[in-house]
Amino acid sequence: MADPYVRFANSELGRRIVGAVGLPSPARLERWHSQRQREVEGALLVGGGPLAIDVAGWAAGFAEAVYSVPPLDPATPAWSQDQGQRPKAVVYDASALRTPAELQQLMAFFQPLLRALEPCARVVILGTAEEALSDPIARVTQRALEGFSRSLAKELRDGGTAQLLYVAEGAKDQVEGALRFLLSPKSAYVSGQVLTLRPAAVHTTQWPRPLEGQRALVTGAARGIGAAIAETLARDGAKVVLLDVPQAHAELAALAARLGASALNLDITSSEAASELLAALPEGVDIVVHNAGITRDKTLANMTPEFWDPVIAVNLEAPLRLTQALIEHKALGPAPRIVLLSSVTGIAGNRGQANYAAAKAGLIGFAEAMAEPLAAQGGSIVTVAPGFIETNMTDRMPFALREAGRRMSALGQGGQPQDVAEAVAWLAQPGAAALNGQVLRVCGQSFMGA
Repeated sequence: MADPYVRFANSELGRRIVGAVGLPSPARLERWHSQRQREVEGALLVGGGPLAIDVAGWAAGFAEAVYSVPPLDPATPAWSQDQGQRPKAVVYDASALRTPAELQQLMAFFQPLLRALEPCARVVILGTAEEALSDPIARVTQRALEGFSRSLAKELRDGGTAQLLYVAEGAKDQVEGALRFLLSPKSAYVSGQVLTLRPAAVHTTQWPRPLEGQRALVTGAARGIGAAIAETLARDGAKVVLLDVPQAHAELAALAARLGASALNLDITSSEAASELLAALPEGVDIVVHNAGITRDKTLANMTPEFWDPVIAVNLEAPLRLTQALIEHKALGPAPRIVLLSSVTGIAGNRGQANYAAAKAGLIGFAEAMAEPLAAQGGSIVTVAPGFIETNMTDRMPFALREAGRRMSALGQGGQPQDVAEAVAWLAQPGAAALNGQVLRVCGQSFMGA
C-alpha cells in the first residue's frame, strides 16, 4: 500500500508544484532495512546534563560518530555548525533542570540546531521521572518538558521526530536499549511520545538479534500488520507461532513456510480456544502479541448487536481470556512480554466506532491492570496504539476519509505495517520490563487524541 501524494510531493515536478501552491510536503521517511550496519548512520549530538556523558559512551556502539555541545569530556569532540557534518540524531539530557528559569536552556540548545539537522533526524530528550522528585517546583519543571518535546516534534521538518524519555532512579541501564530504537529508522512513524523507563531486572544485550531463542505467539498473523510483526520478530531471532482463523489457512501456511514458523488455525472467540491454544504450545511461550482485530462500523444510533458483539469478542474478550489461560496454566516463560495492539481510536474515540473504541480502550486498561502481577514475574505488558496505517483495510476506505486520515498527523502521511512491527519487536525485547503498563502510539504524532 502506497501513498500517491507522498510519491508525487517528492518527485521533481511535484516539489515545484507543491512549493508554488503551498501544499503540505510530507517527507519520504527512512525505514530500517537489512543492509544497515548501525542504528545511527551519521552524527549523534549529545548535550545537557550528566546523563549525556553516559549516552556518549554507549552511543559509540550504535552511532557512526558522536559529538557534544558544549564539550562534555575529552573523549567526545565538540560539534559546531561550520564543521560540515550535520546531526542525524540528538540526545539532550534535561533531567537536571529544576526551575522554570532553567527551561531556557532548552531553547538555547535546540534553536541553533533546527536548521542544521539531517532529513529524518531523531531527537530524544531525557528527563527525571516524577516519583524521584520531592520538590514541587522541580516536578513542575520536568512536566514542562512534555509540552516542549511535543511542540518540538511538530516543528521538525523533513521527516524528523522527537520523543521525551523520563528516566526513573535505578533505570539508567535501560536507556541504551530505548535509544537504539528511538534514534533509529525503526521508529520512523513514532513521534511526540512520552515514555518512562523504570528499573527492571533484565535489559537487552544481544544486538542485533535481541530475541534469539525466544518463542513468540502472534494472533491475526496471516496478513497486514500481523504478518509484518511475525516477519520482524523472526528477523530479530524469535521462533514464531502464527495464529489466525481457519479461513486464512493458505496465507498462514505460506507465511509460516517462508519464516520457518509454525501455524495454528484457530477461532480465538470459540469456547475451546484457550484449551486448543495451550495444547499447541507444549513448551510455552515467551512473547505474546495480541494483534487479531476486526471492525464493524456504525454510528451508535444505528448500532445493532450483530455489529457490537463480534468487535468486543475478538478485540477485547479473546485477548483477556487467552492471556489469563496462559498465566493460570503457567504457559508463559520467565520474564514474559505481552504486547496488546490497541489504536488511537481507543484513546480519542471516533465517530461510528464506539464498539471498536471501547474494545481498544479496554486493552489499555488491561495492560494497566496486569502490569503489577506480571512485574512480579519479571515480565511486562504494554500497549501499542497505531494511527492511520496503510493496509488493505484502509485502502478500502472512501477517498476523502482515507486522505484525511493520512494527513492528520505531524508527519503528514500514513504509516506502514513495518512501523507497527518495529515498535512491537522493541517492546518484545527483555528490556521492555522497564516500560511495563505503558502505551506507545505509532501514529506519526496524530492530531487525533493529541
